[in-house]
Amino acid sequence: MFADKATIYVRSGKGGDGHVSFRRELYVAAGGPDGGDGGDGGDVIVEVDKGINTLNDFRFRRKYSAGDGSEGGKRRMHGKAGEDLILKVPEGTVIKEALSGKVIIDMSGGRESYILLKGGRGGKGNMNYATPTMQIPKYAQPGRPAKELTITLELKLLADVGLIGFPNVGKSTILSQVSNAKPEVADYHFTTLNPILGVVNVPGADGFVMADIPGLIEGASEGVGLGHEFLKHIERTKLFVHVVDAASTEGRDPLNDINIINAELEKYDAGLMKKPQIIALNKCDVFIGNEEDTVISLIKEEFEPKGVPVMAVSAATGRGIKELIYKIRQMLDELHQPDLIYEQEYIPDIEADKGGINVSYDKENDEYVIEGPAIERMLGYTNLNDEKGFSFFQRYLHTSGIVDRLKELGVNEGDTVRMYGHTFEYYE
Repeated sequence: MFADKATIYVRSGKGGDGHVSFRRELYVAAGGPDGGDGGDGGDVIVEVDKGINTLNDFRFRRKYSAGDGSEGGKRRMHGKAGEDLILKVPEGTVIKEALSGKVIIDMSGGRESYILLKGGRGGKGNMNYATPTMQIPKYAQPGRPAKELTITLELKLLADVGLIGFPNVGKSTILSQVSNAKPEVADYHFTTLNPILGVVNVPGADGFVMADIPGLIEGASEGVGLGHEFLKHIERTKLFVHVVDAASTEGRDPLNDINIINAELEKYDAGLMKKPQIIALNKCDVFIGNEEDTVISLIKEEFEPKGVPVMAVSAATGRGIKELIYKIRQMLDELHQPDLIYEQEYIPDIEADKGGINVSYDKENDEYVIEGPAIERMLGYTNLNDEKGFSFFQRYLHTSGIVDRLKELGVNEGDTVRMYGHTFEYYE
């Protein structure tokens, strides 16, 4: 079973409480406080494991918790830190906050590890509170609470090339011909029920990763069949090879098939139609008479003026496969398209503190003041000199309700807004 989506609950560890105790030893008349600090709670950490390629491990277990920190002890003994919880995921996994669907982190683009939730800090023992006027402190600091979050893990395959097309047009056979992948090949619909990756080695050039995306059908963009399950795996691909049953072995019109699949791609995400395509006219070995020339000419006349190469191949006999591979390599080399990395929209530690945001008007200085732990953390996380960082910060001001609060206080364009040493002019 290929699992590419899972929703789970995660919890970091609670910080251990500080300890209250006093030194008691023979011949020591007045021992001072010696209660130790509590241990920090364990973090929730996500790590990429390149040895796995599905989310199957999360199918049957839905709750995960890091270890709590231990309480501090006598004689200044520090409590043991809680054990970190490490979630192993395949490369290409996008982690989202389950309720809002906002992206927390995209585990691709070289990112190997990410601290999803920090454990609670351990409380200070009473040894920290002794002063000349308070020599016998009988209190200690409690550990900070744990943090919890429900997240959705969604695997989006990392492939350079995606094989698309109707069921039973020969995508799996092409993949098995050109790569190390061994998909099941049979003459019936939906033989391939899961995306399959294969590494294609190109003599004298760099190889690439090709994905066989299970057969799309009309209505896939609305979820007909398993449309949504399949379509999400083509979002990262740089180039499509559109495989077509050119010989109409199942009675369908090849030109109509191409138009139907392209329409489904555009309905799902208009940006997909901006990706380059190669049309691979498969099953050319079963044409009778002059049918091949007629069909190929018709499709070339339709698509090559639009910049879409059309190639005749036969996955069964190997005809044209080598030329197809080199054409793919050439087009990949000509692309200057960065890898698709989903931008962060949600920082759990900051979101947890949203309730502590305070927005006020400082009449004396004629400034609007924004304070609170969430803003302080946000400024620590974000590089405001970077365009993406500043854009993310602006979105946060809107989604957190801060802009709405400023408007309620009567802010106008050009007014000064201050937050922890930073001042901005307010503009819509």
